[in-house]
Amino acid sequence: MGLLFFPRGGSAYVVRYLSPALARAGWSVSLAVGSLGAPGEETHAPTFFDGLDVHVLDSTDAVRVFEAGGDAIAAPQPMHPSYEDRADVPDVVFASVPPELAEHLSAAWDAPLRAAGADHADVLHLHHLTPQLDAAHRCWPHVPLVVHLHGTELKLIEAIEERVAVAAALGETLATMPAAAAKIAGAPGLDTAQLEMLRTTRWGSWRHGEFWTARFKQQAQLADHLITVSPQNRDAAISMLGIEPDHVTALPNGVDIERFRPQPRTPGSRRAAFRRALVEDPQGWTESGPPGTLAYTDADLDRLLGVEDDATVLLFVGRFLGFKRVPALVRAFAQARRRFTRPGSLVIWGGHPGEWEGEHPATVAEEVGADGIYFAGWRGHDDLPSGLAACDAIVVPSVDDPYPQVPLEAMAVGLPVVACRSGGLRSMVNLDPARPTGWLVPPDDADALADALTTVVNDPADTAARGANALAHARAELSWDGLVTRFEAAYTQAAERHRTPST
Repeated sequence: MGLLFFPRGGSAYVVRYLSPALARAGWSVSLAVGSLGAPGEETHAPTFFDGLDVHVLDSTDAVRVFEAGGDAIAAPQPMHPSYEDRADVPDVVFASVPPELAEHLSAAWDAPLRAAGADHADVLHLHHLTPQLDAAHRCWPHVPLVVHLHGTELKLIEAIEERVAVAAALGETLATMPAAAAKIAGAPGLDTAQLEMLRTTRWGSWRHGEFWTARFKQQAQLADHLITVSPQNRDAAISMLGIEPDHVTALPNGVDIERFRPQPRTPGSRRAAFRRALVEDPQGWTESGPPGTLAYTDADLDRLLGVEDDATVLLFVGRFLGFKRVPALVRAFAQARRRFTRPGSLVIWGGHPGEWEGEHPATVAEEVGADGIYFAGWRGHDDLPSGLAACDAIVVPSVDDPYPQVPLEAMAVGLPVVACRSGGLRSMVNLDPARPTGWLVPPDDADALADALTTVVNDPADTAARGANALAHARAELSWDGLVTRFEAAYTQAAERHRTPST
């Protein structure tokens, strides 16, 4: 199994939980994965994947190259590119990487994949569309190849194609837009969204987008079978990548129902959990400050939990990426809070240090009023079960989120889900109308989101009932062990197609 990236996003957790589930079913699983930092850090792959057979491409020296003013992507052991465009980071967006570095990024994976046993593997299960696929095709064309799409690669392809359309409307290409954009005074042929894209895009970061779009599509064609995390992503993969429908399986992420399970809420247990996260080990951060900039006191815990420890605590967990809509959640909570008839709070758990797109949620909280909003910062996944158990509902305001992992884990703990009717969340929440597991609201509808938050806080009986439904659904349908047979079926399809490739 291969993952280009150092442990950080949802796909790393899929690898972390799926691998032992496959092992329990009799598979021998080894990993070729990215790594960053020293032992003990969450981004250090042998630490994150402790107990598994791990072989790494370590990007720590590449970061040092970047910090010294060099190109981390061109380093001997390169940093991986990203599916997101952010400034002043070593993991630049793929679309900014020159084509001549593509083979360098691919060749760097020959040794880790070989060390992981690719020479004698029965199947290569590679996550995302990445240079790992080029290495697999070059070195191990005899091994059936399964590619697991998590949606972020499709988002990048879509973003590239949107910018190609803007450039074409102006008589330009992505390669010429960095110079042309500064000279364009008006663009009568563009709609409102395209004008905003013209204004906000850092065009120098997208100059090689057409190359990488073609590369990703070629990689997808080389796969013997593809897995997507939702039916919506399956449709997108078929349309965007030109894949035959019978070569793609929609397979949801699962949840470790032993790690994520209800915990008894004893007197003082919530206060102890939040005291550790907010007072004793604060990790919240602002635009200009490091982790710990946002710290809290025992008096803040009184406001968070209510005088009688009866506050409804809403929780967001995730990175501060644009499609996660965290600023919109902050604004919706501030709007809803005026209508609460009971104590209610919002805890924002996440935000990889120094990483955000668009507005910083803490800055937005200061603008609209930070009362009732608490920033826990980026924390280890081992802390999440107790964090979830201290809350009453998970809020996922994402738009077109492929299939986020945290709502599954929250349901397994017994929390209902407030989410947008968008992306993979549509195939995750309220699947049985008679037994709702949460609330679905229209995407980017601030009023509807505020209404849902108000309902969660003001009607604790309904919130608890939907949480019970969520727990029953998670335990019956979402365990990783229960999904293994479906992954095995995808492996079988890949092997059969590999033996009899289409002409």
